[in-house]
Amino acid sequence: MESIELQPLFNNYHRKIARIDLRFKRYLYDQINWSARIISIKGARGVGKTTMLLQHILENYEDIDKTLYVSLDDLWFATHTLIDLVDWADQHGMQRLYLDEVHKYEGWSETLKNIYDNYPDMSIVYTSSSLLIMDNGKVDLSRRQTAYTLYGLSFREFLAFEDIAHYPVIPLEDLLQNHVHHAMQIVQKMKVASYFETYQEHGYYPFYREAGEDFASRLRETVSVVIDSDLPAVENMTFETIQKVKKLVMIISERVPFEPKMSELWAQLATNNELGLRMLYALDKAQILALLSSKAKNYKFLYKPDKIFLGNPNLMHALCPMVNKGNERETLFCCQLQVNNDVKHPLRGDFLINDKYLFEVGGRKKSFEQIADIPNSFLAVDDTEVGHGNRIPLWLFGFTY
Repeated sequence: MESIELQPLFNNYHRKIARIDLRFKRYLYDQINWSARIISIKGARGVGKTTMLLQHILENYEDIDKTLYVSLDDLWFATHTLIDLVDWADQHGMQRLYLDEVHKYEGWSETLKNIYDNYPDMSIVYTSSSLLIMDNGKVDLSRRQTAYTLYGLSFREFLAFEDIAHYPVIPLEDLLQNHVHHAMQIVQKMKVASYFETYQEHGYYPFYREAGEDFASRLRETVSVVIDSDLPAVENMTFETIQKVKKLVMIISERVPFEPKMSELWAQLATNNELGLRMLYALDKAQILALLSSKAKNYKFLYKPDKIFLGNPNLMHALCPMVNKGNERETLFCCQLQVNNDVKHPLRGDFLINDKYLFEVGGRKKSFEQIADIPNSFLAVDDTEVGHGNRIPLWLFGFTY
């Protein structure tokens, strides 16, 4: 293959990387072992995977044409194969390729396995915005790749992204022991409350900046793409079932977080328990919903969740006609803690974290009444700048990643 044939790919790559800024990097950037031969980065649409790939190129290649970024939904692949590209890159001394949207390429998992086996000097970093399809490749790549998941912006990252405040991650154990110290340092530099409210409305997905006033409609479109495109690709769902999934999302969005009565929910959808649970767990895997149970989550054995949340507060504001403040608080807490911790539904209280710490979430006047005398129990309270004892400001949990 002649180099001239790749010019459209290089043109697109150069256009994209010219807009990249290195001043802000996501929490995952420094956690990735970039020396691994195959690196998988999955995450919901719009959380910043493409930007992270291009930042890594810009930071590590003096000559950016010593590597190549391509999106596998590019029209170039209508007449060429990924192996054509890898073969050309290998012959021209490239040792790493950055591949975006791999789920758009038919047979992507088999092709990546072949690249790993047949091109020993070639490394691949690849991403996908379809969390569902990534887990359903025909070939198991787990022994060959290092896999990561990128979540949306934490509250801490949102403040850095806006260049309001730059503060390091506070691990949960440190936060529980030293929350007064951390909170006082932060609130001395800014008024937290207004930024926290803005974050919950539109700060989780970095594309809020370019979307502006269209953010809510863009986010609703993103949810529709997951349901209309990603779900049918991995689940044997008819058009009628897809419409039921949309209805399910809207029913749940008006009630979340709620403790479901499955028979009533399935009756509203005119569906059965097996199909209903498949829909719920697919939406959980796509990060549109968050299912909470007293047991460890297992996608092979589906059981009734104890509580259902939307994936993050931004989804609540985009999908719900009226956002209940109490529901928003619990959704925020779950969304921030699930990234680095095991989150379960306890017998008493709202959340059990890492099988050790019990939390109730509420407003400023929230009391310990429901979890009194239980060891390692805490309140995550809203409308509070600095806590005391085991009362911790809710906003501070947004600094755990």
